[in-house]
Amino acid sequence: MDPDADPGECLRRAGPDALAAALQASRRDTLATFAVFEAALPDLRAAPPGHPDLNPPLWELGHVGWFQEFWIARHPGRGRGAAADPQAPRAAPLRAEADALYDSGRVPQAARAALPLPDAAATRAELADQLVACLRLLREAAPDDDGLYFFRLALAHEDMHHEAALWQAQLLGLPVADARWQPAPLAGARTPLRVEAGTWRLGMAPGDGFAFDNELPAHAVALETFDIDRRAVSWDEFIPFVEAGGYREPRWWDEAGRRWLLQARPEAPQHLHLDAGRWWHRQWDAWRPLDGRLAACHLNRHEARAWCAWAGRRLPSEAEWEAAALAHPADFAFGAVWEWTDSEFLPYPGFVPHPYRDYSQPWFGHRAVLRGGSFGAQRRLHHARYRNFFEASRRDVFSGFRSCAR
Repeated sequence: MDPDADPGECLRRAGPDALAAALQASRRDTLATFAVFEAALPDLRAAPPGHPDLNPPLWELGHVGWFQEFWIARHPGRGRGAAADPQAPRAAPLRAEADALYDSGRVPQAARAALPLPDAAATRAELADQLVACLRLLREAAPDDDGLYFFRLALAHEDMHHEAALWQAQLLGLPVADARWQPAPLAGARTPLRVEAGTWRLGMAPGDGFAFDNELPAHAVALETFDIDRRAVSWDEFIPFVEAGGYREPRWWDEAGRRWLLQARPEAPQHLHLDAGRWWHRQWDAWRPLDGRLAACHLNRHEARAWCAWAGRRLPSEAEWEAAALAHPADFAFGAVWEWTDSEFLPYPGFVPHPYRDYSQPWFGHRAVLRGGSFGAQRRLHHARYRNFFEASRRDVFSGFRSCAR
């Protein structure tokens, strides 16, 4: 395996040594980003000021360590991989009340700010002990897909929570200086890429390495010939829609989009501001002149669909997106922003849930699929078959889109 050639394979096929290194690197990033909140917020046990719908940063930190311990150190069937019994009796946690504090399936989001959480120092100490136990068990694990399944899952879970912490930092206007988490201008033109009609394999197959349950089983889909953008839509391409009154013109919005317009009453994309004829963009804690070469970001699917209607385009289905990414890897650039598709988040035919039951099954039929990756996601999460999924109205995510010809 050559992670530099395809960073997404670092997660999917990582052996024990690569996993150990990635788990430690992920934990360093978790702690470094938590330090941003620690320096800025007066109460880490509370939801961030003005955002009662967000998790307390201290809860997020403890949850990451709890998840790793719950599925690895405490689970007697960890070596069975996706076939493990999720209800198997577990060993006791390091902290006796850990399940009552950090189990997201048992503790409602609204209740987390009232929990008697340990302080930051104690939480960091527990995370260190949990990681030591995880790495020790990794050295003893069978070096196959079953033996490494939960280690890869825990790595992906921590990486996802790290990106979510960056969304919160952006929403709160906190300083994030690490160069890895800064957006970069898109390369090349948004010229069409032709994908010929054919039967395409959608999803992960045996031998592909680690897979999330919603990526299974692989199955054939028939697609007609289509033209798709080679890259995501930039601000230079999205702003003309805004300046043409797109947010005030209902005809560009579908029924769900019009409901969102009436409820949210947006005048422009999130984190953008027009002043004296110039667009300004807040990135982290600073307002800067908008760089039109960046991928349009913090857009929800309603906004993406409205731009497509205005431009005479459409969003790709997730099957079209995946087929284009895999058929033309040299010409299909992704990873700048998570990209909305026109597909609802549904199980693939023959879906079987994996032991972490809360990951996919509760959200089928209630969310939409995004593909690709983002500047705020670890590169190892950027994978052509990875299905991300959020409510169509979400704007805090590092999300944008690309389009197809009608």
